[in-house]
Amino acid sequence: MHKLFFKRRGTRSLNAKVHREFSLRYSALSFACLCVLLILLFLPLPAWAAQVQLERTPLTLELLQERLRTPMLREGSLTVDLRQMVIDLRPENGSFRDAFYQTLRKELGAKPLGLDLSYSLIQGDFVGSDLGLRTPLYAQAIAPIFTATEQEELERLRFVCLQSFTIALPNSKDCRSLLGTQLTPASEITVFRGALTLVQTRFNGEVKFLNTFFLQSVDAQNASFLQPANWTETRFSRPVSFISANFRQASNFQSSVFFDKANFKQTQFQETADFQGSIFVNTANFNQASFKELAKFSNVQWQDSVDFSDVRFSNQAQFTKASFNQLLLTEATFEQAVSFREAEFNQPVNLRGASILNQADFSDARFAKAAFLSVPGLTFNSNQAKILGNPGQIGKMFSIPTLQGNQNVLRNLGQNFRQQQQVTDANQLEYTKQQLRLTELSRSLTATNINSATLASLINLGFSKTQAEAIAYRRRIKSFRNRSELLTLADIDLEKYMQLSDRLVVGEPLSPGAWLLQAWSWLALSVLLLLSGYGTDFWLVFGVGGLAIAYFGLLFWLVDRYRRLYPIPIIPTYYETTSMLISFSLLALFSLLAIFRNAEQPWLTLSCFLIIVIPIPIALLFKLYQQGRYHDLMNISYFTEDGTFRQLRLLIGRLPVIPRNETFRERYMSLLWNRRWNWLNYYDFSLNNLLRLGFNDIRLRDEHLPGMISALAWYQWSLGVIYITLVLWTLSRTIPGLNLLIYLK
Repeated sequence: MHKLFFKRRGTRSLNAKVHREFSLRYSALSFACLCVLLILLFLPLPAWAAQVQLERTPLTLELLQERLRTPMLREGSLTVDLRQMVIDLRPENGSFRDAFYQTLRKELGAKPLGLDLSYSLIQGDFVGSDLGLRTPLYAQAIAPIFTATEQEELERLRFVCLQSFTIALPNSKDCRSLLGTQLTPASEITVFRGALTLVQTRFNGEVKFLNTFFLQSVDAQNASFLQPANWTETRFSRPVSFISANFRQASNFQSSVFFDKANFKQTQFQETADFQGSIFVNTANFNQASFKELAKFSNVQWQDSVDFSDVRFSNQAQFTKASFNQLLLTEATFEQAVSFREAEFNQPVNLRGASILNQADFSDARFAKAAFLSVPGLTFNSNQAKILGNPGQIGKMFSIPTLQGNQNVLRNLGQNFRQQQQVTDANQLEYTKQQLRLTELSRSLTATNINSATLASLINLGFSKTQAEAIAYRRRIKSFRNRSELLTLADIDLEKYMQLSDRLVVGEPLSPGAWLLQAWSWLALSVLLLLSGYGTDFWLVFGVGGLAIAYFGLLFWLVDRYRRLYPIPIIPTYYETTSMLISFSLLALFSLLAIFRNAEQPWLTLSCFLIIVIPIPIALLFKLYQQGRYHDLMNISYFTEDGTFRQLRLLIGRLPVIPRNETFRERYMSLLWNRRWNWLNYYDFSLNNLLRLGFNDIRLRDEHLPGMISALAWYQWSLGVIYITLVLWTLSRTIPGLNLLIYLK
């Protein structure tokens, strides 16, 4: 019995325990559900939920007249409240439709009342242009009912219309009518005096606002247009907003004028979007918009900035003959062809991170002096897509700030132009790439490495002591991988980072040997860029070579013909001196013209050339004239020519001094000083030394030859080896057939 009692008692206590635990869990669950319900009650509903729960009231004539008698005050203006209505304008409801337009037109035309159709459902076609007041555009014929401000707005329309008649609105009826002298129906325009609000309004039929002038703002956020929307030749005097609007069918804004801000952010254009011939006086925002079908923006004037960032063009986009002030295409995607033919760009075009998947055409586009195409991070595959442009011009329009992360962009762009046989443009991109590489080499040699710099170096650079200590502490834990990691330190703000980022470098510390190798690479790359555009500009190389030939020809003439004044003068004649100086001036002039026309930094190119050709030759001449010349055969030229041939020769294996052999001495005869054309031989010798090409095989004699003169000839000959290599390399990169053979193998 005791056992049974205790057993039952234990069972009851267990059941009570389970019951209490269940009660606690149930209470906690109930409390959680109550909290969720309270949160949902106080949180704003999403748009779709609001539409689901929305209850609309059918609009009747009685209700319309009541709302017209009692307009609401909104943002300081009286507005007719037709929100959350079902407005039936279908043909079968013709009597109500006619009364609706007539009643609203009478009230909205008499006084500047706004119209709010937010959250309403419009059944049938909505002819919005029938709600405004018709008025001529002629100043003397404008209806006196308009206020002074409204008349100024209409006059502003006339001015913009006439100003842009021949540019963007050649087919505009109201613009053409302004050029006439008689008042015609075409010279009238519908004026909507108050604000129009269409927030989340749903239009089941067509929407027509043809040739309408809105004196106040238009707000159509989240509006749905299930049928075509026609806003042709509409004028928006105040800000207009189509944020997140949905155009299921074609939308037509052709020849419209947006005087104030136009906001089409996140707007969806399911069918053709036509903005041809429109004018955007203020900023335009198409950020994150979506164009499913053809997007027409031809002949559009963007007088301020326009933002197409994150826009997706699923079909063709046409910007032919458009005029851009500032264009943003950051992260934009062009799935089909996009055309900028004959477009005009006044400021840089931002294509950072954009994707060109088919074809982008910039043919005959005009770029202002400060305009270019900024393409860092551009997604472009030259095997699947193409970029078109004027040969020899489009390659100069691409700009990339850094080489890191953009090498593939430059490679694809270069490959694109090589496939189109636009070698000049491909070479221009290669030149841009090597310039960026030179910048990186310069930074690695001179910038401060934050992974190895001492505290004193960091402080001298511009960091505070606290910031320098924070950097040192961080790199003891983990080395920096890139400069942007400095912003993860609490002590370093963005301003300090932007101030010093260009003077910082991240990487392994360079050993003395590695530093010297990088310095040599920097020097060689600098010379190649300055003297040949990295093998991309033959005329620049030609100019450098012409200047070198003229310069060394003058030096050789000087050392050979001007030897001494005492005791017996050995100097050139007046005629020869004049001929030499005039010929040198002409050759130098043409060479300098080639350099200054083709070099990107002509003064640096000229300085680099002078550093190579001035110091050593001038030092040799100074030493030669300082010590004087006292040797045999003073009255015979140091230069000899092969007397067995007189023809144009390619002298690849020729050396500047004749061999020490009697038979060669018989073949090579000294130059004749008494000939009037003798001065040409010195240019011939300079040409032989530099290009291995000449009319005669002219060399130095091997007897009684001052070492300074021999050293001068050998110095030019050594430079000639480098120069002929540079010439052949440049020709291989600039001749289309040979270029394709090299790069498309």
